[in-house]
Amino acid sequence: MAQHAQQLVDAVEGLIGRPIPLRVRAWDGSEAGPSGAPTIVLRNRRALRRLLWSPGELGLARAYVSGDLEVAPDTDLYEVLAAVSSFAEDRDAPRPQVGPRQYLGAPGRRLLGTALRQGLLGPNPAPPAEEVGRRRGRLHSRHRDRAAISHHYDVGNDFYRLVLGPTMVYSCAYWEPAAKSLEDAQTAKLDLICRKLGLRPGTRLLDVGCGWGSLVLHAARHYGVEAVGVSISTEQVALARQRVAEAGLADRIEIRLQDYREIPDGPFDAISSVGMAEHVGSAQYLVYARHLYGLLAPGGRLLNHQIARRPLPPGEAYRLSPFIDRYVFPDGELSPVGTTVSRLEQAGFEVRDVEALREHYGRTLREWVANLEARWPEAVALAGRGRARVWRLYMAASAVSFEQNHIGVNQVLAVRPTPVGGSGLPPTRPEWLAESAEPAEQHRPEEARDTDLGDRPSVR
Repeated sequence: MAQHAQQLVDAVEGLIGRPIPLRVRAWDGSEAGPSGAPTIVLRNRRALRRLLWSPGELGLARAYVSGDLEVAPDTDLYEVLAAVSSFAEDRDAPRPQVGPRQYLGAPGRRLLGTALRQGLLGPNPAPPAEEVGRRRGRLHSRHRDRAAISHHYDVGNDFYRLVLGPTMVYSCAYWEPAAKSLEDAQTAKLDLICRKLGLRPGTRLLDVGCGWGSLVLHAARHYGVEAVGVSISTEQVALARQRVAEAGLADRIEIRLQDYREIPDGPFDAISSVGMAEHVGSAQYLVYARHLYGLLAPGGRLLNHQIARRPLPPGEAYRLSPFIDRYVFPDGELSPVGTTVSRLEQAGFEVRDVEALREHYGRTLREWVANLEARWPEAVALAGRGRARVWRLYMAASAVSFEQNHIGVNQVLAVRPTPVGGSGLPPTRPEWLAESAEPAEQHRPEEARDTDLGDRPSVR
């Protein structure tokens, strides 16, 4: 039997100049790589062809989404992703540049010879249907932003309900010691935001990027606010309006299909922006911050909840993740938290508090992955196998990125000062967090874990 795995591992390690962190099982059943390492399965030659045409993250993603590459049944997906992430981020290891010069050198010729002997050469396989194609329009124009948001959020409300659970909150939960479930933690997060904003009966609240309406519903039920929620996802808006009507709160909550740049009717007493600013883009961020500043009444508060990346070394350019950009959040960009604070201050805000929730997001993502895996056949029926695999990969990989401190998430509380410089905040943090309401208790029914994932469910 031809030992395809050993030949491939030898060729790749010769090209990159160091051992790979994974064990490889080829389509002929052969295995190679470090004993005891997480194992991936190359189901066919096409998996390698994808990697030859697109070395690195994009080729691996295409192979996984298409099903040409799997995680071995006795291997946990998180173990694979953690090993790959640590390997890629190891600053002390040699950082070979894999390009034409390397491919034309001795290691490249050895890899080419292996590809010829194993019949791997051929045309570039078509990307999976879930990959974003050619994009039209200026970056972060309103038309292009709507298309990008539609790609991610208009997957189907039933699919998102399966993944997120009954709260339908698509941002990190707040895991207080008393939290017994994801729903408890998400309710705690909604309540934390309301308390930071100082909401009370009669407050006029704007929720920018309101998702399926969970925050405005909580704020209206427990704090008596008048709320406007805006989103540019048609499916989110449809379900949010339905939920508002079913709750009997249509007289206090308005849900709009509207871009944040189109909101004309300030001032608002408080503004929340939760998981939305990542879509704005660095070039537009000051426009975003200034527009929200203009919509906020003097003395009003802004709660900006946003994922952040680590600062780059001097001279290193920021590059979007090709997998995230082409499959998950087209045109999305992350900034360091310091940049976010600076832009808000440039717009006129006074930043009063920053709370890091990085560990909370890793735990939340593991819960979402577990929800997806527990109801895998239903998820596939709702969104398609390729889309379900995209979501599983991106959520698990994001969990690892938060846990390894490659990305973080922060709640920034800022105020628009009054003309004489007043903030409207009590002098101490415990005082402005003291106002609270008892959230409605929610429970999640237990679900059977019936899966045809082809590998074992990932560990929370």
